[in-house]
Amino acid sequence: MSVKSIIAARWVIPVQPRQQVLENHALVIENGRITDILPTKDIRSKYPDTPVTEHNTHALIPGFINAHTHAAMSLFRGMADDVPLMDWLNNHIWPAETKWVGQEFVRDGVELAIAEMLLGGTTCFNDMYFFPNIVAHIAQEMGIRAFVGLIVMDFPTSWADSPDAYFDKGLHVHDEVRSLSRIGTTLAPHAPYTVSDAPLEQVRTYADELNIPIQMHVHETRNEVSDAVAQNGARPLARLHALGLLNPRMMAVHMTQLTDDEIALCAEQGISIVHCPESNLKLASGQCRVADLLAAGANVCLGTDSAASNNDLDMLGEMQTAALLAKVTAQNAQALPAWQALEMATINGALALNCQDQVGSLCIGKSADFIAIDLDHISTQPVYDPVSQIVYSASREQITDVWVEGIQRVKHKQLVNIDIEHLLQTARMWGERLSTS
Repeated sequence: MSVKSIIAARWVIPVQPRQQVLENHALVIENGRITDILPTKDIRSKYPDTPVTEHNTHALIPGFINAHTHAAMSLFRGMADDVPLMDWLNNHIWPAETKWVGQEFVRDGVELAIAEMLLGGTTCFNDMYFFPNIVAHIAQEMGIRAFVGLIVMDFPTSWADSPDAYFDKGLHVHDEVRSLSRIGTTLAPHAPYTVSDAPLEQVRTYADELNIPIQMHVHETRNEVSDAVAQNGARPLARLHALGLLNPRMMAVHMTQLTDDEIALCAEQGISIVHCPESNLKLASGQCRVADLLAAGANVCLGTDSAASNNDLDMLGEMQTAALLAKVTAQNAQALPAWQALEMATINGALALNCQDQVGSLCIGKSADFIAIDLDHISTQPVYDPVSQIVYSASREQITDVWVEGIQRVKHKQLVNIDIEHLLQTARMWGERLSTS
């Protein structure tokens, strides 16, 4: 049965077309999709019998797309702070994963992460972690859209013990989750320093056959690049290019170490760059040259990375940090204006994941994945430009309502049909277990 609803707001910011702000407009939702966008004054004449929900102090914007995270690692939040990346990985995270990561850990960590993301306006996330089958099913149950990474590494983990096993299990997951309406998959080789050439060639082949994206940590730190040059005489990006992996399927995560020629190469090959500014800052990994990449024509989107290295999954905060950091990096106050930061958090992520026909902007025919953010707040008044206020002034606590496929998942700042007290108890239990180990 067709169910129609209308959500009216002070502002509707569709993202596409660019820089458009519709004042006193409404979205018409039917069967989970946007079927009309019209001025509020015209609602009653066109839809006299349809109920209208009014958000008179709010802006409606597309749901955020967190283009890179490791959701289950929320249970490691704050466990190993204030250390550099390789120390963080080798001496803290990888040993903890070896001891603790299994199906129960992933289930509980993902539930915690999804609750945080929904409350913060994220309606789609792209994950890279072990047990992607569990991630997929929990995301489907909790009502969020997700892409799960079919992870590949050279060394054994709790998920698989060899490259062949990673591929076998990953392909099984790909087939298993095809029936889940909100779930997609990506190939997820971890990094150039953890995956050798032969598995990377298999990644390229499978990505082409399955028509799915590839996500990979690339050029995350200066040491990663210098170590690669010392070991095989080539920078990681050059090696990936030689292996045929630099194409529109590739999502290169972090990319803090780029030359002018590499920026031009990214644009030429059509790859997407996933910028994780707060994680990069916290681990002192470096600064991505976002303004130069965008000027060259590359697609740049936003990710939080994990709550273990960020330490939150707040895409609204990530937008603000990205916009400010881009100006310092480029030494140009005009670099990455607010409207472009909003694109990075929405439609650019959809482009990277090849789901731009479904999500990422508020357009007729697209899925009704959107959020309402209240700008009638002491920190966001007066409003001269709602996009600027959202990016530079607002906090995630001002996000009051979230819809995915037209179904309300957050209502009046409360999760719908999710037991938050149970999630908190479970998180506390894991904290006690890990701190006493």
